[in-house]
Parts: sequence; C-alpha cells; structure tokens
Amino acid sequence: MVTIRADLPQLSAIEIEFDESFSVEPHRHDDHADTFYVLEGEIEFTVEDELVRAGPGTLVAAPPGTLHGFRNPGPARARVLNLHAPDGGFADSIRGG
Repeated sequence: MVTIRADLPQLSAIEIEFDESFSVEPHRHDDHADTFYVLEGEIEFTVEDELVRAGPGTLVAAPPGTLHGFRNPGPARARVLNLHAPDGGFADSIRGG
C-alpha cells in the first residue's frame, strides 16, 4: 500500500506498507536524495555495497548518485516513510501521471 503524505516541489513524503513479496532493486537517482524512516517491521537496505538491516526509528539516507534499494526480509509486514528531496515528479509517477 502506498500513500502520498506530502507533495511539494521541494519534498515528497510517501508512506509505503509492504510484505515479503515487495522489493526495490538497487538503483540511483542523480537529481534527488531518497531517504527512508522505518515505522514498523525490519527492512534490509542496500546502500552502495553495504547491507543495512533497520528497525523502527531508523533513518537511512541515499544522497544523489548513491546506489540503493530495499526489501522486507519478513516474516512481518513493514512500513516506511519515504522522503524525496526535491520531489522531481516522484509523487506524480506514483499517481500514474
């Protein structure tokens, strides 16, 4: 489940709730920082060549140009607040626009 919490040119805040079947393969953004605040569960992040396992209250940031991805190692659902600064059209891409 994906919920847009804020959509400004300078920042988008997206809440993502997902189970084990959801993952985002490592990728890069040249034009914005991609930051994750773990709200529930555990998430395994790839940041460049490092694996980081993070629980509630953890902030993981990928500055522009940083290789990053994430997945839920299970078994429980996980929830994050995903921040993009600047937004760069990310919220619109979620809406399908």
